[in-house]
Amino acid sequence: MLDFTQENISAEDLERLRAIYEPLARSVRELVDATVRTQVDAEVVAAAQAEIDSATARLRDKQLDGTFGVRYLPSGERMAWGNAVIGICNPLAPPLVVHHDPSGKVWCDFHLGAAYEGPPGHVHGGVAALVLDHLLGEAASDGVNPRFTGTISLRYVRATRLGRLHAEATTTRVEGAKTFAVGHLADDRGVTVEADGVFILPRWLRDQPDPPAQR
Repeated sequence: MLDFTQENISAEDLERLRAIYEPLARSVRELVDATVRTQVDAEVVAAAQAEIDSATARLRDKQLDGTFGVRYLPSGERMAWGNAVIGICNPLAPPLVVHHDPSGKVWCDFHLGAAYEGPPGHVHGGVAALVLDHLLGEAASDGVNPRFTGTISLRYVRATRLGRLHAEATTTRVEGAKTFAVGHLADDRGVTVEADGVFILPRWLRDQPDPPAQR
């Protein structure tokens, strides 16, 4: 039996679970893309729908009570596998793999296909905002203590083409519980969306007897 509910999942458990569930989410992402772009006839659609409904029923046989949430390894590593941006178990997520540069910059290279379309052939503006909100939040957080979006502003320089994309972010300053961050999204022609935001250390961390050090 596979148990996602246990706390402090070991590294071995993590790899075992990843090997099982990450390919499933990857297959569902392919299914979503195929569903958006298919032109097969009604008979094939009906047969595929029946197979999908059957698979969904089997997966619902044993489920978490609620959302995936965030789990932690003894090393402090986060499991946010249900997250809408980085969640490897969430077929809605691209998912982003965020890299941390020694300089403090965070960045990622990823692909957005037909499921993320807004204007024809281009990324939906809300999806661009979703990606940048997450990435600026990653830059503002210190890897231990989360900082959540207070405000975020975006400037859409031009439409973002679907396909291979790059995004990056960094912090600019810290003022008490507030961390300021900037970043951008780019396609193969250059920057398409610029963002800046303020990210807040949550009150439950600030109210601790020994609050975490501010960066």
